[in-house]
Amino acid sequence: MTITAQTVKELREKTGSGMMDCKKALVEVGGDMEKAVDWLRQKGMAKATKKSGRSTSEGLVVMATSADGKHTALSAFLCETDFVARSDQFQAMANRVAQTVLNSNPADHAALEALVGCELTQLIAAVGENIQLGKFVRHSIRTENDLVGSYIHSNRKIGVLVYLAVGKAENADRAEVQELAKNLAMQVAAASPMSLDAAGLDSAAVAREREIYRQKAIEEGKPDAIVDKIADGAVKKFQKKVCLLEQPFIRDDKKSVSDIVRETVKAVGDAVTVTGFARIQLAAE
Repeated sequence: MTITAQTVKELREKTGSGMMDCKKALVEVGGDMEKAVDWLRQKGMAKATKKSGRSTSEGLVVMATSADGKHTALSAFLCETDFVARSDQFQAMANRVAQTVLNSNPADHAALEALVGCELTQLIAAVGENIQLGKFVRHSIRTENDLVGSYIHSNRKIGVLVYLAVGKAENADRAEVQELAKNLAMQVAAASPMSLDAAGLDSAAVAREREIYRQKAIEEGKPDAIVDKIADGAVKKFQKKVCLLEQPFIRDDKKSVSDIVRETVKAVGDAVTVTGFARIQLAAE
């Protein structure tokens, strides 16, 4: 039986596997192309299992947006090395994952894996690294009053979506509102807030922060009458650090994010509300 270079090339194009693996697969199955694809998938799964415990601290965060601008997806695609992350194969797959999130709106990680798992296995076999699906989010604009600000950092390791609403639909496209959306997305990328405001903070995290400073005040011998006041002050500082609307604005730290929102409200003569955000960072996967 003769396995031609053209047949090997065709199998490689179909699966993304290495040339030697493709040739071996064709030899193993007597030259049958479909069986060779299956053989490589089976071997790819074995390789994927073997590599699954290895760290995936590199990769890309990718955004996909529908043609009408009403739906936006943000997803992380993870690998072991920056070398693989910069490869055409990896980047093409990262884009397909984001597009799949956009088009199919998978309910969870398992649902996304069911949609792209075969391609993922083939890519693992081709590049020889552990590759994983990371966090993902999909947001849809429900009304004409809603808009989304987005930002992908230059290294493509941080991605952000910020959700806003205006009082009148015609103001959603105003330059001032669009600029606010862009600036808020950059704010979330740089300052990594935990929540939109104090009401959105995890109560356990707040309680833990309060107790840390209570105990610190007690150990420092502060009078009992002011221990709780010290703890309350520390909690307010904590909120200013981790709540988006209370954070100092990254472009002018003399103003808070709330101040910037109020300036936009005044400029457009309409209500502008920040309703939420999503942030994905590779190091935080």
